[in-house]
Amino acid sequence: MEKMTRRYWNINLKEMIEAGVHFGHGIKKWNPKMAPYISAKRKGTHITNLARTARFLSEACDLVFDAASQGKSFLIVGTKKRAADLVASAAIRSRCHYVNKKWFSGMLTNWSITKTRLSQFRDLRAEEKMGKFHHLPKRDAAILKRKLSTLQRYLGGIKYMTRLPDIVIVLDQQKEYIALRECAILGIPTISLVDTNCDPDLANISIPANDDTMTSIRLILNKLVFAISEGRSLYIRNR
Repeated sequence: MEKMTRRYWNINLKEMIEAGVHFGHGIKKWNPKMAPYISAKRKGTHITNLARTARFLSEACDLVFDAASQGKSFLIVGTKKRAADLVASAAIRSRCHYVNKKWFSGMLTNWSITKTRLSQFRDLRAEEKMGKFHHLPKRDAAILKRKLSTLQRYLGGIKYMTRLPDIVIVLDQQKEYIALRECAILGIPTISLVDTNCDPDLANISIPANDDTMTSIRLILNKLVFAISEGRSLYIRNR
């Protein structure tokens, strides 16, 4: 991997504490591989070492900034119901692809099938916009509208994705395990939030953080998409 640009991403401990980034799972629900990233136990809960979090978050920001400044593409994966809107807004803001409803097995490893579904989705959208559904029998139009609605729900975030992403950002390692495995098979670099019950070895950069609280997820994700946006701006200026 090329030497990454070192920049200042305004990552501070006070902000992370206020967001609850340091709160892990109960001490009985932990993965021993997370031991180096845990600083204490408090009331039966593991506390994440925020100095480590800051270090790996900074590394991840450097990586995505450099990649974005070279015109690389990103996919953000977070299918927790509560985080769905957050994932969509962050991805749209930074012009990233996203999956926020459900990860279909083979979405990346069976890319040819995904491409066919995306093509079908784009065709149906075009037909609806041109008013072609109005000329169909009501029953046929209703079936196509339902199909379009389903495709929009599950593929809407990747509708402009024409090839495999260069980097994938995962917000919940355990929930998005299949996505991480597909990336590993394909050699796609990954950045993942890892709570105290996760395996830090599954991603290229693992950021120790609370992956259950919205304030924690929002803080980490906002730092990453800010770095992506900054990199994109540099890419556009240098074209």
